[in-house]
Amino acid sequence: MSLRRFLAVALVACAPLAAEIRSLTILHTNDVHAHLMPNDSHLGGFSYLASVIRQERANCTDCILLNSGDLVQGTPVSTIFHGLPVFEIGNLFGYDAATLGNHEFDYGWMQARKFIETAKYPIVTANLVNAKGELFTPKAYVILKVNGLRVAVIGGMTEELHTLTNPNSMGDWHTTPLVEAVRKCAAELRGQADLIVLLAHIDGNEEQAILESVPEVQVSVTGHLHTGLTEARSHDGRVLVRVKSYGVELGRLDLKVDTATHKLADWKWKRIPVDSTKTAPAADVAALVDNWETQVKALVDRPLAISKREFTPREIKSLMEKALCEETGADFVFINAGGVRDILPKGQLLERNVWNIMPFDNVLVMGTFKGKDLPAVVLDGRKVDPNHEYTLAVSDFTAANQSTAENLRSTGLEFPHQIGMVRDLLIDWFRKKKVIE
Repeated sequence: MSLRRFLAVALVACAPLAAEIRSLTILHTNDVHAHLMPNDSHLGGFSYLASVIRQERANCTDCILLNSGDLVQGTPVSTIFHGLPVFEIGNLFGYDAATLGNHEFDYGWMQARKFIETAKYPIVTANLVNAKGELFTPKAYVILKVNGLRVAVIGGMTEELHTLTNPNSMGDWHTTPLVEAVRKCAAELRGQADLIVLLAHIDGNEEQAILESVPEVQVSVTGHLHTGLTEARSHDGRVLVRVKSYGVELGRLDLKVDTATHKLADWKWKRIPVDSTKTAPAADVAALVDNWETQVKALVDRPLAISKREFTPREIKSLMEKALCEETGADFVFINAGGVRDILPKGQLLERNVWNIMPFDNVLVMGTFKGKDLPAVVLDGRKVDPNHEYTLAVSDFTAANQSTAENLRSTGLEFPHQIGMVRDLLIDWFRKKKVIE
């Protein structure tokens, strides 16, 4: 072989493979919140969500399934059994990766560790550490191989976690700056991944910060905001998606990935309704759901009162405050809007309805304050004597996070008296009232 021919062959052998456009489909859920059964509009339910997932995966060789956190907390099964049955049932969805949500810590960080052990898929979070800087999850990211692509999935948690949990549930675990943590992971992944996906439980400002300032992340799949997007958001060819909460829809993001540039050549996103009137339940999931629901029915499906109309979450907040004032004799009660988790339907109410509205094991605490020291958000325009003393009752969550915008927007208020479980007090009030108008 001539030297010229040898060099030509050698150059061909050493040349990089031609760039390819490869397909990838990301199916995704977020904020399912243990809603094992369909809602009053026949949407959602774990066995129906499982069916929709399986239908989408049936002829899809390049699919992965991701969850953006808050699988637990929101129904009696989760509250009574501290979330573990929900993760056991969730294993049947076939997730390829997930991240944690703030409500995974409602039962304490040790229980969140049990969730990670129970899950048959990797759970990743890059910016949740202890005082030593050790990660809470086994890994910050995972690399999934699908259709010849190396898909890196980085987990992320909102920096507001400390205001979304009771301090005693977290130990010394805390979040670090999200953008910084994601950039660090992206740098580590250079040369190891064809596509970087951020799977994160974050707020709207954090979504925008990632989309605009971390160009290495081509796809963001998020949760935490229960309102799903009506259409995907994009910036410089990168894309962000999020679906509605409670498992009423499944997201499907179809991608074309350029393996040379590690960028998206094309993408399409749609939301697929989970309609129990049009979908057959997945039998294996339905059997597990029925098993756990049967265990709690005797505790929560007891008749409670009659509601003359449906109440929206905003109306329920006022109703709860009125009920707790009457039940405790407090002058004022404040319930944070995030503490109301469901509607109140018209007709026969069961104790389950109160559990769904207030799934948290929050305790009502009370303090005595002069009128001038009562937060404006508590007074809501009502006039008080600035020097007269009034009693104010709030949940222990609000007392611990009183400075935040969703709570009292105040500091230094002390609530030394524990009254009882908020949910129990509400159930007692509803039972005495009999008719809610």
